[in-house]
Amino acid sequence: MIIRPEQANDQDAIASIVAAAFAQAAHSRQTEPAIIAALRDAGALTLSLVAVGAGEIVGHAAFSPVMIDGRDVGWHGLGPLAVRPDRQGQGIGAALVREGLDRLRASGAAGCVVLGEPDYYRRFGFRNDDALRYEGAPAAYFMSLSFTGHSPDGRVEYHPGFGAE
Repeated sequence: MIIRPEQANDQDAIASIVAAAFAQAAHSRQTEPAIIAALRDAGALTLSLVAVGAGEIVGHAAFSPVMIDGRDVGWHGLGPLAVRPDRQGQGIGAALVREGLDRLRASGAAGCVVLGEPDYYRRFGFRNDDALRYEGAPAAYFMSLSFTGHSPDGRVEYHPGFGAE
């Protein structure tokens, strides 16, 4: 398996994988493909990585800038993260997350936030942080990872593309 940046001809495969991965997710409004398209159209995908196995795209991870109290402080959000259902549980999602976090660090990003399953994301160093708040979600599921050893204090806002339908 290789992980590489998204290419223009990957968009349909990404949308298909993301839709399939979230189809049975109780917390999903089934808008994840539209979110990725909106972020892409707005030029707000800091990283859009695909996992390719046996010549096919089997996973995708999106990273986009977040604002904290209305300011750009060099932090990003991870998500959506998706792996084709028949390939889940094989470490593909973990490989995408690790590669994305490594690339963010190398680019000089200050940190990353994620809204997701705590038991899954803690393995990458994400932790709950009372200083960073995201409205509308249980606090236990919103986590952060500072690359600098310092976390800002404030309310996190994802890109407006996350409102896509």
